[in-house]
Amino acid sequence: MLLKRGDFPCLKIKHLPVAAFATVVDRRRMDESFKASFVCLARPITHRPFPPCRDRATPSAMTGKTQHWQTSSFPPKRSPMRLSQFHLHTTKETPADAELVSHRLMLRAGMIRKLASGLYTWSPLGLRVLRKVEAIVREEMNRAGALEVLFPTIQPRELWDATGRWEKFGGQLLKIKDRKEQEFCYSPTAEEAAAEFARQEINSYKQLPLNFYQIQTKFRDEIRPRFGVMRAREFLMKDAYSFHLTDADMAREYDNMKAAYHRIFTRLGLDFRAVQADSGAIGGDASQEFHVIAESGEDSLAFSTGSDYAANVETASAASPAARPDAGETMRQVETPTQKTCEDVAQLLGIALQRTVKSVAVMTAAGFVLVLVRGDHAVNEIKLGKVAGMADYRLANETEIREHLGCEPGFLGPMNTARPVRVVADRDVAALADFVVGANVSGAHLVGVNWGRDLPEPETVADVRNVVEGERAADGGELRLARGIEVGHVFQLGSQYAQALQATVIDENGKVAVMKMGCYGIGISRIVAAAIEQNHDDAGIVWPAPMAPWQLVVCVINPKQDAQVIAAAQALLDELIAAGIDAALDDRGLRPGAMFADMELLGIPHRVVVSERGVAAGTFEYRARTADTAENLDKAGLFSRLGR
Repeated sequence: MLLKRGDFPCLKIKHLPVAAFATVVDRRRMDESFKASFVCLARPITHRPFPPCRDRATPSAMTGKTQHWQTSSFPPKRSPMRLSQFHLHTTKETPADAELVSHRLMLRAGMIRKLASGLYTWSPLGLRVLRKVEAIVREEMNRAGALEVLFPTIQPRELWDATGRWEKFGGQLLKIKDRKEQEFCYSPTAEEAAAEFARQEINSYKQLPLNFYQIQTKFRDEIRPRFGVMRAREFLMKDAYSFHLTDADMAREYDNMKAAYHRIFTRLGLDFRAVQADSGAIGGDASQEFHVIAESGEDSLAFSTGSDYAANVETASAASPAARPDAGETMRQVETPTQKTCEDVAQLLGIALQRTVKSVAVMTAAGFVLVLVRGDHAVNEIKLGKVAGMADYRLANETEIREHLGCEPGFLGPMNTARPVRVVADRDVAALADFVVGANVSGAHLVGVNWGRDLPEPETVADVRNVVEGERAADGGELRLARGIEVGHVFQLGSQYAQALQATVIDENGKVAVMKMGCYGIGISRIVAAAIEQNHDDAGIVWPAPMAPWQLVVCVINPKQDAQVIAAAQALLDELIAAGIDAALDDRGLRPGAMFADMELLGIPHRVVVSERGVAAGTFEYRARTADTAENLDKAGLFSRLGR
């Protein structure tokens, strides 16, 4: 007798004599290679019991006799639409080490579980949300004309040495060695791999432009991973890399990607801002960040009420100051024995803080520099670092300050210095008259100081300060400040990576040309946390509908005690799914209060309750996640309320 294909739907065997089968099993007279092959072939693909085979006559491997396997002998097929068969593990306790709301709620909802510092397992529930974000990102990238690829996560040192980032990236770059002692890194980003791929694949300008993207796990060895998946060491990211012959073509694709990002975040239902930004370690000329607005955001953003201008405070600028007024006071020295801050000096003299000048001493490769900003302003480190000769500056120590200025910190100023020093003045300081500065004498300040009369015009004038809430923007509007969570970033890289890796093409004139690159990143796992930071209440998550694990859950009261109720709930679920609604059935048998609390914690946008009383009346209890009360609706009213 032979086992035939179809006798065991999950068994990958064409023909095998039963006698041989019995001999193999009973006497185990087979070599190890055949045993391994047989086990692999015979293992059910689903790793579950064989599916039901109603009244199928099946031979017994041990006796050779026919057995009849009844459907009742097997569990029903698991359905992810029934929560009784879905892994859902919620908790009431708030984890002590979870600082952000998103971290607390993701743990309580059972979306993630910590494996190690900065490393998280995504549960089936969390993965449903993650995959929905990923799907929207993929759809819009494809719509924008990008082509999906997959680069290795482990990349050789040689590529990173060529671009200089093996050392420049710092401690966040996880470096490893293989058994041959060859060095690699776990990719935190893939500019090098993308440029190398382009070098191998693109040789003519006729192939350009091209935009390759991937959705892949990245790793950055954060010093202090925290905030759950918001600042995890391992994260899921969409990163894209475009290649062009000209700067103009690169700029067009940059705009194309910005438009795609606007569509992505709009479809996700998020309140976001696209802001001008610094390129950071990635490098390049033009750069824009996309931020989800949230009070817990790590970044400060500035945007104008007069236009769509928005920027990270690292790069944001206010309107230029008015022209400098004429001098009206005579310079004099005043005693300020204990007043070492601009606030204390202004209070002592009874003047506005805006008339005082703060002196910040720094050291550069070229030597000592004194940076001047108004007393009510703060130095912007990013802007200052971009001033000529100020790259890689650091704060001067007290010894260096005394050596160049001849006094202790707290009374510093640009006059009466012990040595000649370079002065970098913020443009608002350069527009002051009759201002107050430190006298470079302990316990004293100078009042009524004016440029050109009492001290030379500053050697360098630049915008080197942070903007302030409410001041005038360049477009005439008013600047507003908000907190944001960065979830996307686009760059015009130019030719730096392609040049380093010799990614060239033959142009229309037959000459070798270095390709231009753009790069475009979205933190997919970070979007999930950012959405929760923006959308939550005391009860739990309030998902934007496109991101929710299910759009609607049908909650069944006493599902195990009333067959009519569970049948009505299943029928409703089938109709909802047929209408295109992503729905699930909560048949876990929990008390109504516990079941409803779970639905609020999970952030399900719509909840429908099926009960014995409702079935008798032909109605369902409906409540939106953001509504204060529930309402009873018949089926037509329910589908109308759901927009179907």
